[in-house]
Amino acid sequence: MLHRDMHAPQRPPIPVETLLLAYRSGIFPMADRRDDPEVFWVEPRERAIIPLEGLHLSKSLKKVIRADRFAVTVDRGFEQVIRACAEPRPDHPETWISERIIQSYLGLHRAGYAHSVECWQVGREGWPELVGGLYGVSFERVFCGESMFSRVPDASKVALAWLVALMRRVGLVLLDCQFMTEHLRSMGARELAQADYRALVERSLGEPRTDLAEAWRQFASGEGYAAGAAAGVAAGEGAADGAAGGLPEGSALGDAGPSSPGKRIVQSLTHTS
Repeated sequence: MLHRDMHAPQRPPIPVETLLLAYRSGIFPMADRRDDPEVFWVEPRERAIIPLEGLHLSKSLKKVIRADRFAVTVDRGFEQVIRACAEPRPDHPETWISERIIQSYLGLHRAGYAHSVECWQVGREGWPELVGGLYGVSFERVFCGESMFSRVPDASKVALAWLVALMRRVGLVLLDCQFMTEHLRSMGARELAQADYRALVERSLGEPRTDLAEAWRQFASGEGYAAGAAAGVAAGEGAADGAAGGLPEGSALGDAGPSSPGKRIVQSLTHTS
């Protein structure tokens, strides 16, 4: 079901309050193309969600996460992530993420309701390069995933695994994926009717125990290289506008220590409560 918005002649960003009301009502905005000044509101008949206790990790993906192949951060490159998600792809030359939508979600991010998970690797110049990630909207105990991207194999899957582990740590209970894809289905997503999804949102009211960034700090605070690598990336406070801070001298991605964040992430995801 589509709800067209043909107002706002100046095409300003969608107000934070409007976006939050829409998400609480089970709808979200999209654009027809990159340069579209208008948006339309989408209310899917079928909604894809990932049960937090039902995330499927293949053996190969567990190995990638344990090895800390990527330095993972939260909210250190939100604008970079959303713009990467909006880039053309061979199978999707056009995008629903217009500049108006980008500016609207930057407003949500500044207000504390939109978050990103980033995956970094050391680039050719020795600086961290963003190679994958995801972003979405969080309210009450709900996280609505908007989009994800990968520039190298497994990066978006690692970001999703970290997101689920972080959500479980902070007390979020509902992960909305909007539309089903084979990628999401392979990781445990299932579909339900929109009315059932709305009921889940109602049952997810309440405050989380802490925020995603704090949960990330808890996972990344252990000893060994990987925690230092993630902390080194996190030190780049200007990440949203350019390159992130450098990795610690002498670090080598893929050399995870015995108490690496990746090992803790896999352990947390394979332990059900």
